[in-house]
Amino acid sequence: MNIDFTKGDGLVPVIIQNNSTLQVLMLGYMNKEAFLKTKKEKKVTFFSRSKNRLWTKGEESGNFLLVKDIQIDCDNDTILIKVVPEGPTCHKGTTSCFAEETSKGFLYELERIVSNRIDNDIETSYTNKLFKRGINKVAQKVGEEAVELVIEAKDDNDSLFKNEAADLLYHFVILLKAKGFTLLEIEDVLKKRN
Repeated sequence: MNIDFTKGDGLVPVIIQNNSTLQVLMLGYMNKEAFLKTKKEKKVTFFSRSKNRLWTKGEESGNFLLVKDIQIDCDNDTILIKVVPEGPTCHKGTTSCFAEETSKGFLYELERIVSNRIDNDIETSYTNKLFKRGINKVAQKVGEEAVELVIEAKDDNDSLFKNEAADLLYHFVILLKAKGFTLLEIEDVLKKRN
């Protein structure tokens, strides 16, 4: 990567984006040293203009930004880094410094939560208990929720319909995990159909 650090007096703007949801999380600045450290350690490090030093995001809060991909723009003077955030990105405790939560963002967050409960074998978790019962039980639960959604669709209770739709989505995410697939893979199939 040939980044032009000369245009901004040694600094370039860096856009941080969630790797799964593509939500923009924050904007920071890097000098060459911060960029090289980020690339080497796979944790985002900025040059803090207020502290006048390198600053690794999460060094105090523990909310690190784990690097998944680095791209530079067509003029070689702006960096885009796709990350997996370990907790809220903003110091105010929000997902994004732009304080915007997206529905897609939460659906992908739900997928992360489901995976975490299964991968870490959280014994008190309904999600983990259902997963451990096997693919047949998970698939059966998705079928039950789909039928309940169809029944509610025929009635006029919007609240019950939305709750059944949420139940179906939640169990669908568990089924995807059980089959070894992700929401992004299903999204890709839908994009190809378009």
